[in-house]
Amino acid sequence: MKRWIIGAALALLSLSTWALQPYVAGDKVNAADLKSAMAAVEQKLNAEGFTVVGRHTPKGILAYGVVVVTEPGLTDALKQLGGTAAIGIPIRVGVKADGSVSYLNLEYWGRGYIRKDYGKIETASKAATAKLEKALGAGKPFGGDLKPEELPTYHYMFGMERFDDKSMLRQYGSFDEALAKVRENLAKGPRNSAKIYELVYLDRKLAIFGVAHNDPEKGEAWWVNKIGADHIAALPWELFIVDGKVYALHGHFRTALAWPSLGMGQFMTISKHPDYVLELMEDLAGAQ
Repeated sequence: MKRWIIGAALALLSLSTWALQPYVAGDKVNAADLKSAMAAVEQKLNAEGFTVVGRHTPKGILAYGVVVVTEPGLTDALKQLGGTAAIGIPIRVGVKADGSVSYLNLEYWGRGYIRKDYGKIETASKAATAKLEKALGAGKPFGGDLKPEELPTYHYMFGMERFDDKSMLRQYGSFDEALAKVRENLAKGPRNSAKIYELVYLDRKLAIFGVAHNDPEKGEAWWVNKIGADHIAALPWELFIVDGKVYALHGHFRTALAWPSLGMGQFMTISKHPDYVLELMEDLAGAQ
């Protein structure tokens, strides 16, 4: 019994000290420029069964791009779970003009986005991770440590938003109405925005959009260049629909999750960024 208690205590201690990081460094690809680097990454992903759904080359963030893909097993698991879990369907892969590659640590983002229900999609998440590692390589994780038990209720600091806080922007009478309104607003490109991808699952009444914010003074280039473009796989931002409700994660949560080691001094240099993103997402949701 004594050995069992000691073993259990050591296991708990190990769990409490084990940490996850938001990104994984992949193998470099041979490339002459960003366009060819992204094409090489896409070829590798396609070969392992991923589907490319979007490409993002953020204006003003020179020599960086993002390839957005989906993986059928993870997509099916998240669709089955439904609700706000849909935000975990897009998988983002960062690419640099020199051929450097990074991609999401799916366990980190799954525990942060799916939270208490992560166990229900864990098998699919691990299978998708294995495919990412085969396609792009399994290098060193990076981006800042958070413990697995912290992620389901994560917030940057006291008083700042968690996943669910202030994320619902507007409710419509039906999914179809919400989808039509968001599409209409995206087509207008408010505040120098642009659609990067659109995923619609009519059978589950779910939709996810990737949105670029290209405003030179308030958009991605302004704040990402201040806090570190090597986390480029954090982009683009998501707007998503569940039934008739339109959501977008608050900047205090979404950015902190993507840059968990961000110091308070750095965060203060982009203190208006969460408001700027919220204003854009409200415009797209038709909340104002």
